[in-house]
Amino acid sequence: MIKVSVCVPTFNHAHYISQMLEGALNQKTTFPFEIVIGDDGSTDGSQDIISAFAEQNPGRIRAFLHAENQGPVEPREFAGRNNVLQLLKACRGEYVAMCEGDDYWTDPYKLQKQVDFMENHPEFSICHHNVLVTYEDGSPSHHFNKDTQPPTSTIDDILKDQWFMATASWLYRNYFLTESFADWHANAAAGDWALSIQLAAKGKIGYLPEVMGVYRKHSAGLSNVHSHSNTWFLRNRKEMFENVNVWLDKKYDKTIIRTVARYEEQLEKLEKIGSSL
Repeated sequence: MIKVSVCVPTFNHAHYISQMLEGALNQKTTFPFEIVIGDDGSTDGSQDIISAFAEQNPGRIRAFLHAENQGPVEPREFAGRNNVLQLLKACRGEYVAMCEGDDYWTDPYKLQKQVDFMENHPEFSICHHNVLVTYEDGSPSHHFNKDTQPPTSTIDDILKDQWFMATASWLYRNYFLTESFADWHANAAAGDWALSIQLAAKGKIGYLPEVMGVYRKHSAGLSNVHSHSNTWFLRNRKEMFENVNVWLDKKYDKTIIRTVARYEEQLEKLEKIGSSL
């Protein structure tokens, strides 16, 4: 039984993928883990780099090298969605650790620390940690989480539209070995949010304050598309929370109503700005 699957979606990350894979391969653990990497039809030589790593590490790296981008092409906010969903389902581990191809881990004991936490706290479904955020344009780096980040969070915190988990820091229980994603997941542009909500519905979220990785912000990152000036994305996010409310049988109705109202206010402001131009 594989204890951890390291899930690595990547696309045109030739400048970064070696550092990411080295950080994963250098993990020191008492348990077996695999690296499951899916390249979404890169055109920059990423697949050659990945193939070389896979050949040098037989049995440790499972590489899905797509000849063509898995899409969808439109809307652009869904870019990479099919590659990620296929990859998540390919993970065979009891736990899954996320790390996109342009991020990387700096602590060789990261996986061990997180698995130890989860083994000792069965009521938790996710464990995350602090990371360093760096910028391609030279902006000052900073920690992702503030000193005030609590050691325990819940689904209610996420439904308040608070984002406090760097994706490269996640380790979660792999419920999807036997379960399907929620029906509304496929319609949510913010796939990391969709996944975190489903996981948080099953248990608490634990936080380790140690800085154990790096999250890169650069012009090619999807976060530039998923912005709060993108009206399509804001409408999609609002609809996601509305769908989640039904899925949760309105158990967190008050929280979600407030979150949806804030999106409606944002959309109204952007529409006014647009009409005045």
